[in-house]
Amino acid sequence: MMHMRPLFCLLVGLALLPAQGNAQGTVKGNVPGNTPGGAQEFQLQERASLTAVPLADVKPKTILFADQAGANKDEVFVSYEEWAKAKPLQQQILSLYPGYNEPNVDIIVDGTKRRYSEKLHMYVAQARFTVAKPQGSINLARLASLPFAEQLDPAIKHRVVTAPDVVRPKEAKSVHNQNPQRRWCEGRPRVVCLHSTYKLEGRLPVGIALANKIREGGRQISDTLEFEGELTLLSPSEVVERGLTKLTELDTPSAGAIEQSIFYVNQVMQFGKLFAVFQQHPADPNRTVVTVFMTLAVESNILVKRREYAQVPVLRNLVPAQVLGGKSSFNSGRSLSAGLPVYARNQVKAIAAILERDGA
Repeated sequence: MMHMRPLFCLLVGLALLPAQGNAQGTVKGNVPGNTPGGAQEFQLQERASLTAVPLADVKPKTILFADQAGANKDEVFVSYEEWAKAKPLQQQILSLYPGYNEPNVDIIVDGTKRRYSEKLHMYVAQARFTVAKPQGSINLARLASLPFAEQLDPAIKHRVVTAPDVVRPKEAKSVHNQNPQRRWCEGRPRVVCLHSTYKLEGRLPVGIALANKIREGGRQISDTLEFEGELTLLSPSEVVERGLTKLTELDTPSAGAIEQSIFYVNQVMQFGKLFAVFQQHPADPNRTVVTVFMTLAVESNILVKRREYAQVPVLRNLVPAQVLGGKSSFNSGRSLSAGLPVYARNQVKAIAAILERDGA
């Protein structure tokens, strides 16, 4: 039975907290970046497609950004199945690892065979900008590092771990997400393995505490995301072999790419993938074109949870699809608590600012 006094206190606390919503309108346009010292920030320009804009039209300090709409143009998630059918090249390259498919397989978990099935929805985004530096002057190896990860989003705390630290033989999701070609965090000339922690911000922790009270006896939601992944450097030949130049649709030499793989998340998400591909500008060898691809896989059953929250007026805006899409009054800040669209835009702005400022 629900304890009314703690629940009442939570309701009062939630009501007193100021609303810091990120309406969908604030996702578009200029998202606050991480450029220090009063330097001019990169400006975002929303586009339906990156390749529809000639590189000659991409102005300095400008980021072209496009995220893929779902079945409804107002949605930011597309089912994994629909994504694979509509964008097979993206599905091949931007899934967790080559050959990855939506979980529906027999796997061995802690020595026991079991069926593991999970439907997924994808958030898919891509961006492009240019840097006023020849690609040979950019030290890409510096980007596959803990300091680079820390600069991308100061709200997410990281620590370096080793390959044995990220093995979870008793968790079906972790077993399915293991790269069959090599062990995560090993087998690469340049790779760093990270355990990351993010405490949700603003009103979300109080909202989650209230939701947990209402759902007593059910699976509890944590107000902290724990995830593990690796950052690695791809060589110019690997950029071609992995098909990344087919995604960028640029036929110019590449200096390489940075690849981030998030292969374990404690809740809500199944995996994440980010590529930043560096290529010579076709008309100016002293400029580098950077194309960023980002995918985040969300468990579909999370997105359809509505009824239990809709019955409580104060929680109607805590519907997971709204929160993840950045359309809830509970959204706040510039990191994951702002919703995936804001988070993705700020990740790209941070990458651009780092390259512009430090030249890597």
